[in-house]
Amino acid sequence: MRAARLIHLVLLLQSRAAMTAAELAQRLEVSERTVARDVQALAEAGVPVHAARGRVGGYRLVGGYRTRLTGLGRTEAEALFLSGVPGALRDMGLADAASAARLKVSAALLPELRGAEASAAQRFHLDAPGWWREPDAPELLPAVAEAVWADRRLAVTYRRRPDAAAVERELEPYGLVLKAGVWYLVARVPEGGAGDGAGAAGAFRVYRVERFERAEPLGAGGDGAEGGGGGEAAERFERDEDFDLPGFWAERAAAFARSILRDEVTVRLSPGALRRLPHVTDRAAAEDAAAGAGEPDDRGWTAVRLRVESLDVAYTQLLTLGPDAEVLGPPELRDRFAAAAARSAELYGRAS
Repeated sequence: MRAARLIHLVLLLQSRAAMTAAELAQRLEVSERTVARDVQALAEAGVPVHAARGRVGGYRLVGGYRTRLTGLGRTEAEALFLSGVPGALRDMGLADAASAARLKVSAALLPELRGAEASAAQRFHLDAPGWWREPDAPELLPAVAEAVWADRRLAVTYRRRPDAAAVERELEPYGLVLKAGVWYLVARVPEGGAGDGAGAAGAFRVYRVERFERAEPLGAGGDGAEGGGGGEAAERFERDEDFDLPGFWAERAAAFARSILRDEVTVRLSPGALRRLPHVTDRAAAEDAAAGAGEPDDRGWTAVRLRVESLDVAYTQLLTLGPDAEVLGPPELRDRFAAAAARSAELYGRAS
């Protein structure tokens, strides 16, 4: 266990110019005192780890030291082959590069590990798109992906909705997200590139890639680039290294989910319906409703206030709970359920 941690520590220092004891402790999930002991052990073994004290101190490898302790175990090799998403790589135009990388990794593995790729493929498969949806890769996705990898500014033409007017934008493309078969670009609006209604300069925004009608690197066709060979410098942007794409997406997705829950209904639920509520409506809204519920009545039923997208959506969702749910308000939704119940009673009350 300690040997694996020591190798991990060396590889971390090899990949970074320097790391503090706190950073190493966090990555290795040990205490800073354990990090100090591990560094001492490496030094005694001949690994040139230099420790610098002070506010900007830390650990680093000296003399261009490179470890050869990079062998993979079977579990590590199988996890490596699971790390790619073949469909997504193909859509971004990276299938050939990914295939070449897998081939090189396979060739470098020990003979007893060369079945790792087939072993992983036989056991796990990612099918990202949702049901009843035929996934279509946006035509401009490869161009957008290339700009993301190269930190290159884009000049785009975009429609917020299919029926909306097209707008022109200059964007700094930070990252791509594949959500339920739909590709999104997270981009920052640079100074002077906001345009009408694009939001404040420096703000990060989310764009559906399929709604781009044009996406060209600035300078490639004269857009926004100065003459005399200055285009190449004008094309690129300086990435904010503190930007966290997964964290940003999680926060934005949660905010979006909250924003569409504009109405509220009051409903009495049986114990079974209360358990099923997260499966028929927004999970976060259902959890909030259950957390704010009062005490159950004599029958065990509980009244909750539930945030919903609209009364029409609430009608469709709560109808699936059948007689285990009673809508108390608003009155127009209760009347709608009463009418539906009356029609059902008439239908099932007819003689066969």
